[in-house]
Amino acid sequence: MSDINDIIIIGGGPAGLTAGLYAARARLKTMLIERAVLGGQIVNSERVENYPGFPDGISGFDLIELMRRQAERFELGIRYAEVLGIELRDADKVVKTSDGDHVARAVIIAGGAKLQRLGVPGEERLVGRGVSYCATCDGPFFKGQAVAVIGGGDSAIEEALVLARFASVVYVIHRRNQLRASKILQERAFGNPQIEFIWDTVVEQILGDDRLTGITIRNIKTGEVSDLSVSGTFVYVGQRPNSGFLGGAVPLDEQGRILTDERLQTGVKGLFAAGDIRHNSPRQVITAAGDGATAAVFAERFLLGQ
Repeated sequence: MSDINDIIIIGGGPAGLTAGLYAARARLKTMLIERAVLGGQIVNSERVENYPGFPDGISGFDLIELMRRQAERFELGIRYAEVLGIELRDADKVVKTSDGDHVARAVIIAGGAKLQRLGVPGEERLVGRGVSYCATCDGPFFKGQAVAVIGGGDSAIEEALVLARFASVVYVIHRRNQLRASKILQERAFGNPQIEFIWDTVVEQILGDDRLTGITIRNIKTGEVSDLSVSGTFVYVGQRPNSGFLGGAVPLDEQGRILTDERLQTGVKGLFAAGDIRHNSPRQVITAAGDGATAAVFAERFLLGQ
């Protein structure tokens, strides 16, 4: 078991990296634990246009790289491991990971969220063979082909616009008759001749043996069922918080997001939550970064109070 840290941060997205920057800059002994790659979902975003300070926009990858460099300038320690759980030991918190236990006086949980699956027949079997959750990653594989995007929020429309540069046609399939995406994204999508909208419709099944060949869709108003021939299907139907490792350590809402007070402290003293993993998060890069700063400031005050 390692020495006691002042703060351990779980998750290396915008919330975690910002918390790490604030904590390390305050000269607190800080460890950030990330199980995969830094950045979370935003690292796959081709263009972030609403983060202050970048009037021409910036790629998600480049934004995260700048955050990492800034945090490491203040000697933030970054460790790559999967967090398996948190145990309370008197006033200390033990973060159990795939490479051993780490102890801290305070913990900031910034584990983010992952894209939700449709949960329809054929989806799991054809992941990587036509089913994707990242248009920026996989869009070039579908040059000149028809593809479908499932969803109507910002992520769905952003990715539909990316796919429109490669695909012959992009069908946006949404269960409602209007989009939830921001107005500027809607304007771009409606003005793009490569994008067609299929309203009031859900996906019932994903078709194909070794490779996706189409999807079965159903109009929820008329009940009409039909098959749509596409080579790729990109799914953006919401997010699920990465809070499964917590067990019953902290109170969660019905969706599994962490309940916090105005200081972003959970129901356990010294345990804080920031970013997409917390209840009522707006799920934006800028608010995740703000959460990280807020959690780090109040974690520092908590430690001073001890």
